[in-house]
Amino acid sequence: MAADVPTPDKQRLLLLDGHSLAYRAFFALPVENFSTTDGQPTNAVYGFTSMLINVLRDEQPTHIAVAFDRSEPTFRHEQYVEYKAGRQKTPDEFRSQISLIFEVLDALRIPRMSVAGFEADDIIATLSVQATAAGLETLIVTGDRDAFQLVDDKVTILYPVRGVSELARMDPAAVETKYGVPPERYRELAALVGESSDNLPGVPGVGPKTAAKWLVKYGNLDELVAHVDEIKGKAGDNLREHLGDVLRNQQLNKLDCDVALEAAPPELKMGQWDRDEIHTLFDSLQFRVLRERLYSSLTAAEPEADEGFEIDVQTLEPGALGSWLEDNSGGRLGIAVTGTWGRGTGEITALALATLAGPAVSLDPAELIEDDERALAAWLADASKPKAMHEAKGPMLALYARGLTIEGLTSDTALAAYLALPGQRTFDLADLALRYLHRELRSETEDTGQLTLDGSGEEEAANDLAVRARAVAELADVFDADLEKRGATRLLHEVELPLVRVLADMERAGIAVDADHLVGMSASLGGQVKETEQLAHAAVGREFNLGSPKQVQQVLFDELNLPKTKRTKTGYTTDSDALTTLLEKDGHPVLEHILRWREVAKLKSIVDSLIPMADDAGRIHTTFNQMVAATGRLSSTDPNLQNIPIRTAEGRQIREAFVVGPGYDTLLTADYSQIELRIMAHLSEDDALLDAFSSGADFHTITASRVFGLPPEQIDSELRARIKAMNYGLAYGLSAFGLSQQLRISADEARGLMEEYFQQFGGVRDYLQNVVAKARQDGYTETILGRRRYLPDLNSDNRQRREMAERMALNAPIQGSAADIIKVASLNVDSALREHGLKSRMLLQVHDELVFEVSPDEHSELESLVREHMAGAYELKAPLEVSMGTGRTWQDAAH
Repeated sequence: MAADVPTPDKQRLLLLDGHSLAYRAFFALPVENFSTTDGQPTNAVYGFTSMLINVLRDEQPTHIAVAFDRSEPTFRHEQYVEYKAGRQKTPDEFRSQISLIFEVLDALRIPRMSVAGFEADDIIATLSVQATAAGLETLIVTGDRDAFQLVDDKVTILYPVRGVSELARMDPAAVETKYGVPPERYRELAALVGESSDNLPGVPGVGPKTAAKWLVKYGNLDELVAHVDEIKGKAGDNLREHLGDVLRNQQLNKLDCDVALEAAPPELKMGQWDRDEIHTLFDSLQFRVLRERLYSSLTAAEPEADEGFEIDVQTLEPGALGSWLEDNSGGRLGIAVTGTWGRGTGEITALALATLAGPAVSLDPAELIEDDERALAAWLADASKPKAMHEAKGPMLALYARGLTIEGLTSDTALAAYLALPGQRTFDLADLALRYLHRELRSETEDTGQLTLDGSGEEEAANDLAVRARAVAELADVFDADLEKRGATRLLHEVELPLVRVLADMERAGIAVDADHLVGMSASLGGQVKETEQLAHAAVGREFNLGSPKQVQQVLFDELNLPKTKRTKTGYTTDSDALTTLLEKDGHPVLEHILRWREVAKLKSIVDSLIPMADDAGRIHTTFNQMVAATGRLSSTDPNLQNIPIRTAEGRQIREAFVVGPGYDTLLTADYSQIELRIMAHLSEDDALLDAFSSGADFHTITASRVFGLPPEQIDSELRARIKAMNYGLAYGLSAFGLSQQLRISADEARGLMEEYFQQFGGVRDYLQNVVAKARQDGYTETILGRRRYLPDLNSDNRQRREMAERMALNAPIQGSAADIIKVASLNVDSALREHGLKSRMLLQVHDELVFEVSPDEHSELESLVREHMAGAYELKAPLEVSMGTGRTWQDAAH
C-alpha cells in the first residue's frame, strides 16, 4: 500500500540502493528476452526502470537519490580481508547495463551518489539520519537486509519480495513481526546468523528464530555475550566457539551514518526532467511501453500535452464533396483512413480529410453517392493536389480494392519520422503528435476543451478520424522542415515516397505458388524430422524432447558429460553455434542429429506456414516493410521471404514452390554481383581493390592472391574462403574475434590475417578508421544518398554500447548504400516498364534481388531494361554488375 501523499509540511525522501535493485532486476528478468535489436542486454535496466516508475508513482517523493557501490575496497575490507570474498564474477551482461541505468537516472534528473571506500547502504544510512534531523520522512528501497537497522518511526524500508515488482513495506512493527526483534536489534541478530553473500559466517546451527529468542531473553547482544556461559546445548557450544565471528560481524554490519556527501537531503529535490532526452534514451533502449507508463504515471515532468486539436468537422450534404474539395484544396490535405488491409488487398470503412488550419470532413464510403465517389476519385488521382498520409501503403491497397488510385502524395509522416529517427522501432501517430506537436489525438472545443461529440459512437469515430487527418497535415509540415535540416528531403521525395506505390503494386500482384509441391515437401520434411528424432534417441539410449533446451542440456551435460558450453541463467547454452563447436571438439553423434533435427524442423515450419497463405488465385502476397531496418533495407512479413534459406538443398526446394503464374511465360531474377564490396571499394577509393574489380577475374581469388602473395592459380578453396569472409566481413563491421569464429581459427590468427589484408588494401583500413572517427564527430553516418543513421553511443562510457555503435558506423554506410541503390533500381525499372508499356511485372524485392513475371514475347526487352536500369541506378567507381536468370520457378531462375 502506498503511503499518504506528501504535503508542503510533510516532505518525503526516497532513497534507492542502485546496485542491489539492478542485480535483482538482472536475475528476475531473463537476459535472453530483454535486449535491443543491436544486441545490448537491457533486462537489468528495464527491471530497474520499471520498479523506479512504480515507486515514484506510488510514493510521490518530494526528494530522491540513488546510491551505488564502487569498485574500490571499502573500510570493511580493511577490517576483514575476506569480506565479500567468494562472490561470483559480475556477469558482463550486467556490467554493461550499469552505465545505462546512470543514463536513465540522469535523464530523469535523479541524483546518484557513490563514495570511494563506502558502500551504497552507508550513503543511504547517512542520508536517512540527516533527513530525520531535517524533518523529512524517509523511504528506502533496497534488497539489502542490513538496512533494517535504520527503520524507525521516520524511516521505512520498501523491500523487494518478488523480483522488483512487489515491495514489502517494512516499518518497525513489520521488522519485529518478521524477525522477532525490533529494528535496533536487527544488526545483532544478523551478526549471530551471519550473511553468506558478504562472506560473514554466523554461529553454525543458529537461525533467526534462535538468535531472536536469545536477544529477547537477554535484551541485547552485549548482555548475551555477558551471559554466554548460560546458553546450554550444542547451540551454546557453537556460540562460545564462534563468539569472535559474531563480534566481528556486529562491527562490519554497522552502517556508517557519517559519510561525507556532496549534497544533503534538502538539496535532493525531484527535478524537472527533459521530455526529448527521455524520448531519445528510451528510443535507443527500445522501451516504448515503459515510456508510455512513465508519461502516464508521473507528474514531475512538464506535461507531454495539455490540449488536443481544435477542429471543425463539417457534415456534407450528398453531392457536396466536389465543392468542398474545390474550396479546400489550396494547400496540402491530411488523409486518415480506417479499414483492414494486408495480403495485397484491403477494405476502407471510413475516410477523413483535413486542412492544415481550417475545416475537416469525415466520409463513410458506403454512403457516398455517385457524384461524391466520382469527385473523390478525381481528387485522389490528381497529382497536382498535394496530400499527406500516415503509413500510406496499407490504405493505398484498400483504396485500390475500391477502384481508387492516389497520386500527389507529398508526405508519409511515418516514413518521414523513420528518416528522422531511423533507430526507433515504431512510428505511432499518437506518439509523433505528442512528441512533435505536443498535443493528444483528441478533439476539443476552443472554450471548454471538452470533446465535441453528441454521445453517438458514429460521431465520435468521425471526429477521431478527422483529428488524425489534421495531425497528419500538421506533422507533414513539421517533418518537411526537420528533414530539410537533416538533408533527407530528396531521399523522402525521390526514393521512399515513390517506392510506396511500387511496393503496393508488388504486394497486389503477389507470386504464384505450387501448393502440391509445398504439401509434398511438408510430408517429406515431417518424415525427416521423425527419422532424425529417432536417430538422436538411439544415440542417447532413451527418448527426450529435442525441442526442449532443458532436456537437451540434461542429456548433453548431465548424462553424456560432454564439455560445458557458455553458462547461461538456465544452465549451459545449446544454441546452434555452441553445438556446432562442440561437435567439432567431441564428435558425439547426438550433436549432429540435434543440429539436423533443428534444421529440418525449421524448414518444415516455414513450409507449413506458406501453405495456408495462398489466395484463391494460388498466389502469396507478402507485406514489404520500409521502416524496420535502420540501414534502410526492406524487410518482408507474412510470409518473410528473406527467411527462406538458399544455402541448403531443402531450402532451395522451398524456392521451387514459387512459380510463374498463368498468362506469363517465365520468372526472371536479377541481382547485383557483390554490391557491398563494390560500394566498399567506391567509398574507400582503394586502388588495389578497384583494380581487383576491373581485372575481370574472380574478385575473391584476386584479393586472396594479393594478400597471400601467390599467383591466382595457386589460391585454393580454403584460402579463397578466408579472404571472401574477410571481404564481406569488413563490409559488415566484422571484428577479429568475429572473423575467428566464422573461420574457426584463433583470434590471433584472425588478427594476423586482417593485418596482412590491410597491408595490401591500406585504403580500406584508412576508410574504416575514418568513417568511425567522422561518425563520432558528427553523431551519424551517411549513405551515398544521404540516409543518416544516428549513433550517439559512439561517445558512450559503456564499452559494449560504444563498440556496437562502432560496428554500426562501419557497416551502415555500406549496407545503407546498398539499400538505397536497390530501391532506386526498383523505381527506375518500374518507370521503364510503364514507359514502354510492358505487361511484365515486378513481383518481389528480396535483399539485392528483383523477381519479375515475364509476359509472352517480352523476355528480351525486359532483360535489357532491367539490366540497363539496375546497372545505372548509381555510378560507382567499381561499376555495378547485374546477374540474371530465368526459369519456371524461383529456384530455376537462380543464377
